[in-house]
Amino acid sequence: MSYKSASELTPPAELVARFRRDLEALAPGPGRLALAVSGGADSVAMLLLAKAAMPARLCAATVDHGLRPAAADEAAMVARLCRDLAVPHAILTVETPIDGASVQAQAREARYAKLLNWAHDASASALATAHHADDQAETFLMRAARGSGTPGLAGIRARRLATWFDRELLIVRPLLGWRRAELRAIVEAAEAPFVDDPSNVDPAYDRTRFRDLIAHNPELDVPALAASAAHAAEAERTLMEIAAREWLLRRRWDLPDVAFDPAGLPRGLLRRLTQLAIDTVRADAEMPGAWRIGGLDRLLTTLEQGRTGTIAGVKASAKHAEWRFSAAPARRSH
Repeated sequence: MSYKSASELTPPAELVARFRRDLEALAPGPGRLALAVSGGADSVAMLLLAKAAMPARLCAATVDHGLRPAAADEAAMVARLCRDLAVPHAILTVETPIDGASVQAQAREARYAKLLNWAHDASASALATAHHADDQAETFLMRAARGSGTPGLAGIRARRLATWFDRELLIVRPLLGWRRAELRAIVEAAEAPFVDDPSNVDPAYDRTRFRDLIAHNPELDVPALAASAAHAAEAERTLMEIAAREWLLRRRWDLPDVAFDPAGLPRGLLRRLTQLAIDTVRADAEMPGAWRIGGLDRLLTTLEQGRTGTIAGVKASAKHAEWRFSAAPARRSH
């Protein structure tokens, strides 16, 4: 495949300046920036913008999940483009086969595990992904349809600190204010290579159906939906700050168990304090992996009724006007 020279791949100056502002708002400083580049138009546009904005600070990686025969060729295409742009590039292969239910969720977890370890080993200060406003709008609608609260409606975070094992890394999304169409236009104008993932038009996936819903209903305004997600994210940050203060005031520090006083708190704060308690127990017990908050409302009802329940390997009980949390005993085998 032939395309323009590296100098001709540079986007217009005003777009480069816009990208630089968006990135520096999320990841200020001179640190190295790692890019997750799948080969789709969105991530290739991010690569071109980042190369023009900060040419000496980049490294890039492509994850081959092994889900499609063409994936290896697509990763090689990104490697060639990065070579021509003088951007260090790595192809990360997922060794464990991904199959069964929730293929996309499994692929996402495997992808981030690979990318986070690679970016950390590359001494990057942040990892950038190419999520944009259309992705945010789709995520907001999908989660609203499932009855999500503010944590879910907050959608894709512009920045978050990812923690796994003993490592931490900042993940940033500098393109959340950009539209899918304008990113594709950048790549097409540069005549840079990119691929269209067939899963993006496969109606078997929820995201594809919601993308189609937005495309055929102009009243579902993408910037407005993305703004709603941003408002939900702001509300969630505020609630977590209040919960953190309540945690310091209400937690019992003189017990071997993790415990706090729930008296007088609304359910939204009780949910977040319970999350903090579960996270604390799991961290103290060095329980592996993350836990999903599904079932948390059922646990809250159990505790409000003065009973005992378990979730994510943690035993929770309501007694002595406190909610107490500890590592659940191992199940006996018969």
